[in-house]
Amino acid sequence: MAEHPAATPEELRALSHPLSWRILRLCVDTAWTNQQLAERLDVAPATLLRRLRVLSSTGFLEAEEPRRGPKGAWEHPYRATKKTWRLNLEPEGDRHLTAKVDLAILDAHRAEISENDPSIPQHTRRAVLRLDAGDQAELNSRVDALLDEFAGREKSGGTPIAILWNAAERHESS
Repeated sequence: MAEHPAATPEELRALSHPLSWRILRLCVDTAWTNQQLAERLDVAPATLLRRLRVLSSTGFLEAEEPRRGPKGAWEHPYRATKKTWRLNLEPEGDRHLTAKVDLAILDAHRAEISENDPSIPQHTRRAVLRLDAGDQAELNSRVDALLDEFAGREKSGGTPIAILWNAAERHESS
């Protein structure tokens, strides 16, 4: 499995809002403009533009060549760089900021699920396991390797699916 560089505090701050993750998900296969994203996500264009600038300045989005829109105005489309796939979002340091990123990912995933057509198949699995530190590390490593393997199998005509893996220690109260 490839090493993933640790995210910087600036990168973590850019990813600490659910809107960032929703933008990146939409822009992974298709370039979207500020106006298109604002309409799709039901957010004010100014709010979206601030997010686009933060994601662009941290390398998560790239601006494509301006193009003429349907009404002749110039549009500035953005496409995701897939940088998040190659980034360790749990670097040593600010655990509070890392927790904000975790919650932003969960909120964005929840929003995607709630927007889906209920007839679209999903596979959900939840478990509580009791593992020691070595087994926890092995489980996380194997899931990472499996996701990396399947990322290498992506097909241009394939169905996009959202996968969320989260293993959180659960502290039981006495």
